[in-house]
Amino acid sequence: MEVCYRHPSRETGVACSNCGRPICPECMTPTPVGMRCPECSRQKTKVRTARTMTGDPVLTYALIGVNVLVQLASLVTGASAAGGSFGGSSLLEHGALSRPTVADGEVWRIVTAGCLHAGFFHLFFNMFALYILGGMLEPAVGRLRFGLIYFVALLAGSFGALVAEPTAPTVGASGAIFGLMGAAVVVMRNRGINPMESGLGFWILLNLLITFTVPHISIGGHVGGLIGGGLAAAVLYDLRDRVRVSELVSTVLVVALGAAAVAGSIAVSASA
Repeated sequence: MEVCYRHPSRETGVACSNCGRPICPECMTPTPVGMRCPECSRQKTKVRTARTMTGDPVLTYALIGVNVLVQLASLVTGASAAGGSFGGSSLLEHGALSRPTVADGEVWRIVTAGCLHAGFFHLFFNMFALYILGGMLEPAVGRLRFGLIYFVALLAGSFGALVAEPTAPTVGASGAIFGLMGAAVVVMRNRGINPMESGLGFWILLNLLITFTVPHISIGGHVGGLIGGGLAAAVLYDLRDRVRVSELVSTVLVVALGAAAVAGSIAVSASA
């Protein structure tokens, strides 16, 4: 049995939740995070939330830049600024996602479709959402985790689009955007923040309503991305906290999720 670090004659089975030193009942100070010793109880714990995190969302800005540059390139190759048919642009023709093209071996479309958009309005709404979500999520989770979540959501969105749409081509970063929404919910709940109180829950419900009611929107891409991003964040945070796996293991599992989405996309296209 250990003894109190301040009273060596007193045995105790309780330790400070902050520094780990054994403490007796006289030295215990109850806090919301467990018993603490006198020294630690006088320290103010800095609470970090998505709003109080600092750091520029560099990857978010880079992703927005890539999408804008690709849109400009598609205009140069014949795309319409207002959207419409994909046939006017060679970049859209060779980058849009569809089952027949993936079945022919053009697997790169699973990724490139997430960087292409059908007109400036499509691009604007997606990039505005990316700016808001990325500015909140990237500083909170870190650049590497944010990148993993984004690309897994993109791949999962492509898989969902192929499952739901057998013939028509699909483009847009919407799957990845919905994935960031799902990830933000997981991260907020993990840190004790109610997503509904933050407004994020309402935003997701509104976007899902639009997805299922407005025509010519990829339902599979949006739902697939939402699930993929949520699962990626759950592996990086909830699973890691509950099972106590290392960061490397959780990262490998997230990469495996992305690989599974690619394999599923190929399998669905081959069966068409």
